[in-house]
Amino acid sequence: MERHRITPRTDWKQKVEKLGLVYHTLDDGSGNYWDESVYYEFTAAEVDRLEAASARLQEMCLAAGQSIIDHNRWSDLKIPAEAIPQIKKTWNDEPPALYGRFDLAYDGCQIKLLEYNADTPTALLEAAVVQWYWLEEVFPGADQWNSIHEKLVDKWKDLKDYVTEPVSFAYSPSLEDEFTVGYLRDTAEQAGLKTQALAMKDIGFDHNTFTFVDLNSQPIKSIFKLYPWEWLLKEEFGPRALDFMDKTQWIEPVWKMMFSNKGLLAILWEMYPGDELLLPAYFDGPRDLTDYARKPLLGREGANVQVIRRGEKEQNYGPYGAEGFVYQALAPIPALDGAYPVLGSWMIADQGPAGMGIRESDSIITNNRSRFVPHLFR
Repeated sequence: MERHRITPRTDWKQKVEKLGLVYHTLDDGSGNYWDESVYYEFTAAEVDRLEAASARLQEMCLAAGQSIIDHNRWSDLKIPAEAIPQIKKTWNDEPPALYGRFDLAYDGCQIKLLEYNADTPTALLEAAVVQWYWLEEVFPGADQWNSIHEKLVDKWKDLKDYVTEPVSFAYSPSLEDEFTVGYLRDTAEQAGLKTQALAMKDIGFDHNTFTFVDLNSQPIKSIFKLYPWEWLLKEEFGPRALDFMDKTQWIEPVWKMMFSNKGLLAILWEMYPGDELLLPAYFDGPRDLTDYARKPLLGREGANVQVIRRGEKEQNYGPYGAEGFVYQALAPIPALDGAYPVLGSWMIADQGPAGMGIRESDSIITNNRSRFVPHLFR
């Protein structure tokens, strides 16, 4: 893995905007979120290793999900009791699931799991589409680990007999979330499905029929939501999603609560101690770790993550942590020209590893200001 500097295309803003990436610049104008002044180069052998590691991590996570259920690890994950029956049911019934993203540390030698974004992963449009068009224009003779778009379309084709049209695509009031959902909606339509967009705040509940409804008061029978389950269940009508799950099909399914929780890291370490793809991780404190990250069970975008390194503390602040923390050994993330890259390995349900997107930060803690940079391999 090598980091290279390069002159950006003169009209790069217009080009990425045409692809839907309108949030290419940080809100305060202090820099770019999409950064094509840098790219990462891999060998084909490195890509093979990353792909194989991702496939194995998925197998390990599936085994961990069964273990969570078999050993009632709900209190460790702080999953509310009312969600447990439906988590068990959906796990066994296997309703439609779509995608997830492993965040990996890679130093050219070791591959380590940092976390699993299994419920509401973003940075999808830039990984699936924008960096591919960058590659075709700037390095037409090179390749990229990227079949995300094709596998998403294929997955929606597989789901055609299991969803009810129109499939609703719901998002929270965020520009990134709105365009991420718009892209996913486009992949579903390319698969031949009828869809509709719907803001989360516009989802209604009909007390006469006990169904969720859209703005036209029509029942919502299949819905993709880019909205975390732990948030949804705290909404006024959130518990209705559990009570009437037979009437509304939610994608992602509620069993993803087991995987989108950082407690998964500690359970994986219990099940596979010493595994080369894992970092030591514990619920009850850092134990014998001297360099480690303290991560909130339900944190997002690096908020409330604290890093202890060589006796010094670095911390991001935010609204998370009330449920508790996981303590994970510090990952071998290299500092390349002062930037710390995290590799996002995309998984499409039943399709396996699909491609990679890279975020890099000036801090070892990846956050919502971290840059997305393209990659290639030769």
